[in-house]
Amino acid sequence: MSDCFDYKIRSKNMSNIKSKNTKPGMMVRSLLFKKGYRFKIHDKKLPGKPDIVLPKHNAIVNIHGCYWHYHGCSRSNIPKTQTEYWINKLENNKKRDFQNKRKLTRLGWKVIDVWECTLKKKNIEKTLNKIERLIAA
Repeated sequence: MSDCFDYKIRSKNMSNIKSKNTKPGMMVRSLLFKKGYRFKIHDKKLPGKPDIVLPKHNAIVNIHGCYWHYHGCSRSNIPKTQTEYWINKLENNKKRDFQNKRKLTRLGWKVIDVWECTLKKKNIEKTLNKIERLIAA
């Protein structure tokens, strides 16, 4: 990032990153809809407001950005400035994801996690097939 030492600019940029209706989320929703699945999005009644809720199949699909949810792939690099802050923030995101997933499974939901890096063109069909298998299970 060219603004790596200007914290005000970095803060403004980061605050503009949205958490709903992201490109990966919209892609998965579109593919599921084309396959005939009907769903709710961001259900506030459920822990963590899941991205996609398929009530008929008792399944939830969470689409995780590799950076924000600290996946460990090449897309999840830690910034070189304020490293301690970012590690703490990203680890807390991971803990919250785990807690929400545990709460949802205790409520009887199947929880399917989809990572942003698995939605590249070369992997998308494989990822969609995996989602469909897990929904049907």
